[in-house]
Amino acid sequence: MPRILAFDYGTKRIGIAVTDPLQIIATGLDTIHPKDIIEYLKKYFLTEQVEAFVIGDPKQMDGSPSDSAQHVKGFAKILRRNFPDIPQFWIDERFTSKLAHQAIMQSGLKKQDRQNKDRVDTIAATIILQYFMEQPRL
Repeated sequence: MPRILAFDYGTKRIGIAVTDPLQIIATGLDTIHPKDIIEYLKKYFLTEQVEAFVIGDPKQMDGSPSDSAQHVKGFAKILRRNFPDIPQFWIDERFTSKLAHQAIMQSGLKKQDRQNKDRVDTIAATIILQYFMEQPRL
């Protein structure tokens, strides 16, 4: 079965998570600079099939788009232009970074490892993907 990829988009880093082939488990895959994401995905697609993209939708507490929403929408357009046959789904990403920080704090990692921002972005993408997988699909 094809996998599902999820993205926690940031202007400095994009956290990426992926499902297993049976789409049961969400796992952190990598953190990539935005300028390198399309090349990274093209290489990834040489060995793996992807069924869908899940993109974290940045919102304010009141549900309105956050300041970074325009950047994420631009990223989604780039994905659509390069991979037009892969559908995109949006998941509210409020609190995912905070949950990622909490998970890292509880993991028992050394302080230096806990401060790794790449790890936070990858875990946030994993949380976004997990939220998507928990939703009932038609």
